[in-house]
Amino acid sequence: MTKDQSKEQADERTEERSTVAVLGPGGVGGLLAALVARAGHRVICLAGDETARALRTDGIRVRSGRFGDFTAAVEADTELREPVDACLITVKHTALDAALERVRPEVLGDGLLVPFLNGVEHPATLRARYGAARVAPAVIRVESTRTAPGVVEHGSPFAEIDLTGESVPRGRLDALAGVLAAAGPTGPTGPTVRVLDDEAATLWAKMSFLAPFALLTTRYGVALGEVRTRHREELTALVAETAAVSRACGAPADPAVALARYDAFPPDTKSSMQRDAEAGRPLELDAIGGALLRAADRHGVAVPVARGLVRELEEPEEPEEPEEPEEPEEPEGNRRH
Repeated sequence: MTKDQSKEQADERTEERSTVAVLGPGGVGGLLAALVARAGHRVICLAGDETARALRTDGIRVRSGRFGDFTAAVEADTELREPVDACLITVKHTALDAALERVRPEVLGDGLLVPFLNGVEHPATLRARYGAARVAPAVIRVESTRTAPGVVEHGSPFAEIDLTGESVPRGRLDALAGVLAAAGPTGPTGPTVRVLDDEAATLWAKMSFLAPFALLTTRYGVALGEVRTRHREELTALVAETAAVSRACGAPADPAVALARYDAFPPDTKSSMQRDAEAGRPLELDAIGGALLRAADRHGVAVPVARGLVRELEEPEEPEEPEEPEEPEEPEGNRRH
């Protein structure tokens, strides 16, 4: 290879290099940031002071059976200070409003905003703030946990992303899919990524699975295995209600397929909402259960099981205080007067 050819290839790699911001480098965001950075792209993580310092110093350390154990160098800041090709939003819905203060619309430029959020209502909120042509919603199926700032444990044997965006040109979505898949000269080394045309179907496909799983595991404080045995009747009814709402919103849903997916999961699987409840963190109840009820109301779909569960989670039962035992009376001869 001549010197000119080497320079030409280096220039091509530079042109193909994207700059990606990750808002909220936790379990999901940290994993994606590390994989994209390992593929040669520039990654800027946006977080609080402590996390940003840790990432600048030590990078992101990933332990993964599928992707291997590795450390990726990333940049980190408390807010976005320059335009990027894409900004991945990987915070919880309960932290969204505060987190968006780190990404001002005028700084983002024409970069794509890619929310990996639960629920179905956030795209409209983000489009109102950043413009329709910038928002490309995504759904991810993965189990990944941040155990410390900059330390990520990827536990599932899979990592799958569905990328969509009804107002985004298909070419931009395809280019972003290559970045998220960490595609390189030898092929993708990151998640499996699909670009889907039907945004409603993409978001409701996850909602139809997530809502029954999250609401029931959190309401009863048990893992999926116990939900699908002890609470099977309620699970079946809730899956049917969620599928009916999904179909009313123009997204096909099959209750039998959803139940089969639940049955295939390990019995000790917990929902993220349940883990939040156990840790005393705010719940994404409005983004999941609330959104389901609002969609049902708009389309006139009866969802009594979902409505009851949301109400119970909004108003948890107060534990009864034990009655104080009565003091035994002293024998007559021992009483003091």
